[in-house]
Amino acid sequence: MIYKENFKIGLKDIGKNNTIKNRAILEILENIAAYHSDTVNYGANETETNRTAWILLDWNLQVLKRPKYGQTLTVNTWGRDVKKFFTFRDFEIYDEEQKLCAIATSKWALIDIDNRKMVRLTDKIMNRYEPEEKTVFSEEKLGKLEIPTEFSSSIDYKVIRKDIDVNKHMHNLYYLDLAYEAMPEEVYEKRPFDNVRITYKKEIKLRR
Repeated sequence: MIYKENFKIGLKDIGKNNTIKNRAILEILENIAAYHSDTVNYGANETETNRTAWILLDWNLQVLKRPKYGQTLTVNTWGRDVKKFFTFRDFEIYDEEQKLCAIATSKWALIDIDNRKMVRLTDKIMNRYEPEEKTVFSEEKLGKLEIPTEFSSSIDYKVIRKDIDVNKHMHNLYYLDLAYEAMPEEVYEKRPFDNVRITYKKEIKLRR
């Protein structure tokens, strides 16, 4: 099943030349994924009933064209390639002229909110999403990322309450914010970056 929604680009969504920022794109993709889950009763409002929640493991975003402030985007998403404990979800973003602006793939797991362990993705769960065979990338784009042994730039950051989301860990969009903050100024000024890859290896939680 391909699920569709429209999103209008607002002031908080834009950066250089009034074009959409990567953070805003990822926020749109996160929201449409949640809306799709709402339609099959595995969304945020069903967390307490199902005792489960979806968590994000990986992003891979490629921007082909950056629409500007005020434009309305058409966004498509669908699930695919269900594995034992995780599944993939792909996305397409089109502008008002129906030109493809961005594609993305992502990897998700369903966790038990009581013991924080992954839930096996049974046919009963995943058949509700009606997974598609279509993929946005011609090859696997979520392979393992190697952690560098050295870093040319870094910052110290203490997680605060505003960073924590409904799953009781730092919200996935804040990782991109922190990556930008850690960049040397000469790299940061090269924004926007048209290829973004994020892997979430471990939950970051609030420490008192």
